[in-house]
Amino acid sequence: MFSPEGPSLRELAVQALSSVERGYDLLAPKFDHTPFRTPVAVLDAVGSALRRVGPFDAGLDLCCGTGAGVEVLERVCRERVTGVDFSAGMLDVARERVRGPRVSWVRADARALPFAPAFDLVVSFGAFGHFLPRELPGLFAQVRSVLRPGGCFAFPLVAPPRPGSLGYWTLLGFDTVMRVRNALRRPAFVMYYRAFRLGDVQRELAAAGFGVELQPLPEFGRRPDGSPRVRLVMARRPG
Repeated sequence: MFSPEGPSLRELAVQALSSVERGYDLLAPKFDHTPFRTPVAVLDAVGSALRRVGPFDAGLDLCCGTGAGVEVLERVCRERVTGVDFSAGMLDVARERVRGPRVSWVRADARALPFAPAFDLVVSFGAFGHFLPRELPGLFAQVRSVLRPGGCFAFPLVAPPRPGSLGYWTLLGFDTVMRVRNALRRPAFVMYYRAFRLGDVQRELAAAGFGVELQPLPEFGRRPDGSPRVRLVMARRPG
């Protein structure tokens, strides 16, 4: 499915019926051949935007998966770069993909990060659907706790599809299927595309003590109403 190197429909079904951690352990060897991997265009656009406001010293890729965000950090950070994820399978693939003397990998849950305030930049790509809205305050507090004063938490946020469009119904259908699955089977597999909303994100970041700035990513243009198709959320811990 997706490509000859990607997972089959049966493999995806087994993943979806597992826990989030076990599901990604199973998917890891073929993850980079699925649409779930952050597109290169998004990674490059975020890297370009961060270079304009950098450089940074130490960087952390939160929920790093197979390491695509770590490659962005290598381009914008002068010193060390760390990837953290709770899936051992994803980290195994990341270690093979991204090698370098400045790079390290840590297995940990984003809700309980095992770091001191040692980073100038934290990024994350495509992972927030795995957190329920009620978990955002704790998640953002964890990110703030590992940033040095003046440090930045940055991530891209795609504008939601227009109500009634194919994309709207596709995401609504996916989220509905996941909610039914989680009502009927344990452990839950938390992945909701429509639960991470800009207004909620801004409010929770501010409540966690961040100053929030939104930067349009011009590579993706604007919607008919003039709003950006993709924004870079930049949340700074006060210096």
